[in-house]
Parts: sequence; structure tokens; C-alpha cells
Amino acid sequence: MDEPITQVHGRAGQRDLTKGPIGSALLMFALPTLASNVLQSLNGSINTIWVGRFLGEGALAATSNANIIMFLMFGAVFGFGMAATIIVGQSWGRRDVEAARRAFGSAIGLVLAGSVIVGTLGWIFAPEILVVLATPPDAFEPALDYLRVIFLALPPSMLLVLMFMGLRGTGDSVTPLWFMGLAVLVDAVMNPLLIAGIGPFPRMGIAGSATATLIANIVALGALVAWIAWRDLPLRLKGAEIRYILPERELVRTIVGKGVPIGAQMLVLSVSALAMVGLVNRSGIDTVAAYGIVQQLWGYVQMPAMAIGAAVSAMAAQNIGAGRWDRVARITRAGLIYNILITGATVALVLLFDTVIIGLFIPGGSPVVPIAQHINLLATWGFIMFGATMVLFGVIRANGAVWGPLLIMTVAMFPVRLGVAYALLPLIGSDALWWSFPVGSGANALLAALYYRFGRWREGGLLVPEEHCEERSHADIEPAGTLKPAV
Repeated sequence: MDEPITQVHGRAGQRDLTKGPIGSALLMFALPTLASNVLQSLNGSINTIWVGRFLGEGALAATSNANIIMFLMFGAVFGFGMAATIIVGQSWGRRDVEAARRAFGSAIGLVLAGSVIVGTLGWIFAPEILVVLATPPDAFEPALDYLRVIFLALPPSMLLVLMFMGLRGTGDSVTPLWFMGLAVLVDAVMNPLLIAGIGPFPRMGIAGSATATLIANIVALGALVAWIAWRDLPLRLKGAEIRYILPERELVRTIVGKGVPIGAQMLVLSVSALAMVGLVNRSGIDTVAAYGIVQQLWGYVQMPAMAIGAAVSAMAAQNIGAGRWDRVARITRAGLIYNILITGATVALVLLFDTVIIGLFIPGGSPVVPIAQHINLLATWGFIMFGATMVLFGVIRANGAVWGPLLIMTVAMFPVRLGVAYALLPLIGSDALWWSFPVGSGANALLAALYYRFGRWREGGLLVPEEHCEERSHADIEPAGTLKPAV
């Protein structure tokens, strides 16, 4: 029988994910991650409302152009952060706290140095970047003001994301939720004050919105560092351990080698999304507006899948580090089941109440409404298969296999999804675009399942050496790759 869920050293939120019942541990890990994702999206929506109400359409266009740049930046830090999280998770599963801290320190040094360099270059070349993006003339100056402050906010925002991911690698998804909440609260409160110059605050216009984000990230990051030190959480660095922030060559090689392919997946998604927008733009303004609304819905529909995938990845990494391949197979099954239940329920709600939900974005009598409902009906159910892919990729990446998922996603997005859209567009019109989403998701899930079952991803060794192991897990009875979990 499984042991009860174990908290590590009695600290709230810190869990040893190599023991105890898998289903409840996975759910307890995924729900705070899901709540963090929802908070982040709501924060973006609230900030958009403030900018739109105070400054109008031109300012909204400016923030939209700047956000494209930020998405690419976060794609890079996501890759490095995920690679570091895998190393931290494997080390934590092996009870090798020093190896986890060394990996976390190298990731901090790498991301800090990179974000400072990119932020500086971004500030200098912001006008040229906006020219390349073909920013409309009316939006150019406000976009420049906004983008330059956002580049200043790059180091604290990137470090905050990295620290959240590192904490999750140790089994703590609760602490990131609280400090995400703090960042959202400060950002939402400061936005109108700095945009409009309310009270003692200066009137900064659109730059005020970016400055609010800068302040929020600095406050949340400082508070999180203080909390980690005060609570003596596993990833705290103090005394001689501060030197771990100077990136070690071997660890940097591993983080970059694994992080670049993971970050490249974000680039694949971005390029395929831009290509799809180009196709949608040919279908008329009403279809473009409807597609924009449905994309808002999809942002929330995919959140459970992303949260479950992150939870599965953290749990799998710890158990791979501990040699518990029997539990890795059970984690995969539990993740797939939860995805069907939670993502399926979310999809069902969006389909059943589509009139009400779409009505929040546009008046009910608009011709956009039936088009949005039609897109929603044809495409949204495919996110259940997307969720299955996130679970399988999370497990595969937990053993350091990153090129397989990148290749699979590239095939599913380009030859399959865009190929179907281009091929069927002359035959069935814009419906080809909407059907291409579930077809692409189905191909992604099928290829991921085949790779999970028959691929050689289990044969990779641990991403860190065992030199600093403080206490081997009693469960480390099988070397990585010998006991192969089945689907």
C-alpha cells in the first residue's frame, strides 16, 4: 500500500513526490499551478481593460506589438527553466539537495546574464524592432514607450518565472501561487494609478502600464527571495552557496542543450499561429473578430492541460531521479485520466454555454457571434487531445528527452495542421481552418503516444552526476531505462 503523502522537513508545500498515492498528489500539485495560470491570464485581461479604457485603441495596438516580443522572450526562459526544473526534480528525487541547488544557481546566473544583455539591447534597438514588426504609425510612439519599460522589466520577470519553475521541481506548487497572486495584485492596483496619474503618482500613460508590471515583478521577486531564505526552502542559496550563481560549464551545457529544443517548441507554436492568422485574415473582418474571441476562450481551455502537464513532469522527474520507474508509468496514466476529466469538463462548459461566454466579448446581435460559435464547435474539443500530448511530453522530457517532442510538434503543426488547412481551404472554405486544429492535435497526440511507447527516451541517463548525493532513495532499485513503463 502507498504511504501517505509526505511533506519534506515539515515545510508547507514541499512534498516528496516519490512516495504516497499518485492520484491525489498529482491533483494537489496541479490545482495550485492551474490557479497560478488563471491569475496570470486574468492579470493580462485586467491590464488590457485599463489600457483600453484610459488610452484607447491605439494604445491597445501598441501593447499587442510589444507583447509579441515578450512572448518570444518567455519562450526562451521557459526552455531554460524547464531544463533546470528537470535537473532539480531528478536531484530532489535522489535526495541530492546540493545538486538541486547547484543546478538552480546556474540557471539563475544564466537567465540573469541573458536577460540583462537582451534587456539592454532591446532598450537600444526598440525602434528598429518595431519597424521590423511593421507597427502602425499611430501606435509607434506609445509602443516604443511601452516596449522600453518592458525591456527594463525583463530581468525580474524572467527570474520570477524561473524561481516558480524551480520550486515546482521540488514538489512545491503552492508557494508560486501565493507570489503570483502578489504580483497580480500589485500590477492590477498600480496600472490605473500610473496610467492616469491618480493621487501622488505621475501620469505616465501607456508607459505607466509597463511600469506597473516592472514594480509588481520587483516586489514579488524580492518577497519570494526573502520567503525562501526565511523558510529555509530547499533551493535557498546562502553563504558559500551564493557562488552557485556563477554558471558552471557542465550545468550550463546541459541546461542550454536541453532548454533550446524546449524553447524551440514555443517558436514552432508562434510561427504556426502567425501562419494561421494569415489564413484567417483572408476570410473577412467578421471571421477575424470571431477567431480572436475564440482564441481568448482557448487560452482558458488549455490551462488545465498545461497545469497537469507541469505536475506530471515534476512528479516524473523526481521518480526518475529515485529510480521509481514503476511509479512513472502510473503517473502517466493518472495524468491522462485527469486530463480527460478536467479538460473534458472545461471543453463541455465552453460548448454548452458558448452563447453566454461569447456574449461577454461582443453584443448578442452581432454577425460575429454565430461564426465564433461555429469555430468553437468544430475546434475546441481538440484540446482534450492537446492535453494528452502535454502529459506524455511532460513525462518524456522528465528524463531529458527533448528532441523527440520538438520533432513531433513540428510535424503536427506544419505538414499536418497547416497542410490540412491549405489543402482543404479551396474545398470547404474557412471550415478547413477550424478542422485543422483537432486534426493537428490528434496527430500530435498519436505521435507522442507512439514515441512514449516505442521511443528510446527511457535510455537517457540522469542529467546530473551522483557525486554530491547526500542520501540515496531506498527506492532506487532500477537503473534508469531498465524497467520500461507501458502505456
